[in-house]
Amino acid sequence: MTIEAKLAELGLALPEAAPPVASYVPAVEQGGMLYISGQLPFINGQVMTGKVGDFTNPLGRTMEDGQIAARACALMLIAQMKAALGDLERVERIVKLGVFVASTPDFIQQPMVANGASDLMEAVFGPAGKHARSAVSVPVLPLDATVEIDAIVAVKPK
Repeated sequence: MTIEAKLAELGLALPEAAPPVASYVPAVEQGGMLYISGQLPFINGQVMTGKVGDFTNPLGRTMEDGQIAARACALMLIAQMKAALGDLERVERIVKLGVFVASTPDFIQQPMVANGASDLMEAVFGPAGKHARSAVSVPVLPLDATVEIDAIVAVKPK
């Protein structure tokens, strides 16, 4: 089954690959690898904002909200893969995800938030979607995003 067919089977539609918000490119293919810049969680065209664990603020987010944001970041990563490679069948393996979670100092479930992205990568790419990962807390992300994720992807030659 192709990756596009798998996405359809999962009921997923890729968003349009987001343009950069500053002076960088979304992805660089070099030496059989694709390095993808950090992607934000666009949901219905808007960036999900707010810190995970901040329940004193109306924009405070739960762990489950964080997982939804991480999943949205993963979809955007896949959209960037398609834009950069032209064909998702060139993806050989998801090598590593770097997950940044905007959260309060006492929130310690960053790995659970990151699972929103990791589980999606495995669902879409099968065993090739299993990857190494970092999941860290940060005080703030660009545009006040809840989560940001970058990726390293092994790719097949053209």
